[in-house]
Amino acid sequence: MLRAESEIVSSRPYRDDADFRRIRQLCLDTYPITPVGWNWEIRRWEGQRFHDADPAPNPHWPVWIRLWETGGGRLVGAAHPEGRPGEAFLQLHPDFRHLEAEMVAWCEQNLGAPGPEGGSRLRLYVHDYDTPRRRLLSERGWTESAGWGMVRRRRFGARPVAVPEIAAGYTLRETRPDPADDQAVADILNAAFERDIHTAAEFHGFTAHAPSYRRDLDLVAEAPGGGFGAYVGITWDPANRRGIFEPVCTHPAHRRRGLALTLMREGLRRLRALG
Repeated sequence: MLRAESEIVSSRPYRDDADFRRIRQLCLDTYPITPVGWNWEIRRWEGQRFHDADPAPNPHWPVWIRLWETGGGRLVGAAHPEGRPGEAFLQLHPDFRHLEAEMVAWCEQNLGAPGPEGGSRLRLYVHDYDTPRRRLLSERGWTESAGWGMVRRRRFGARPVAVPEIAAGYTLRETRPDPADDQAVADILNAAFERDIHTAAEFHGFTAHAPSYRRDLDLVAEAPGGGFGAYVGITWDPANRRGIFEPVCTHPAHRRRGLALTLMREGLRRLRALG
């Protein structure tokens, strides 16, 4: 059997939604054979395409996304920003780590954003455990800075999950496909994460078009006076029997009531029912 290093691999620009689906499949296929957080999970990748008021494909993607394929047409790597240039991310099959230098070089040439003092600036997030990639970037002249974010991966044991009880006055329910709930989700995301960028239209776009979106796993704690006290979105990855909790948030005015914890426990119950 040929080793990955001996296979002929070429790169090309992103083309269309068929490529979107192939990158999504790469993320699914590599999850069981890579460390936590190595590649994106499907919810995050689908958000790139569908968390938008406009359902049309992003016209910049053929310039901003690059694919690496074997001679037989197998996708083994992709490089892209999140949202827009300035940050770079690699989705890569672990048997093809020898492509990383080429992928990083492409990112350097194509995904930089104007820096505060002129020139170009680019961030590429690397896990602490990934010594080879950290070494590669250091050898290419990159400087290390503090990052953020954490991913936890836990096996779901056989113990039963108790039916959660929500705080008095709140209602645990699924989101509804209507403008009021779309706006309420945007409002709690903005309040919980101290942003002003989320809109009802982008949330509606995601719920209407993202392949993995499930209304029965989109849970809220409705507050007594209306609006949402907490919100937990869950993605179910049946190929890997994995539940992905993102986002998990509580409105600042409704904290210290165990609302998000209650929603997560209810989410675990529903995931258990899915197998």
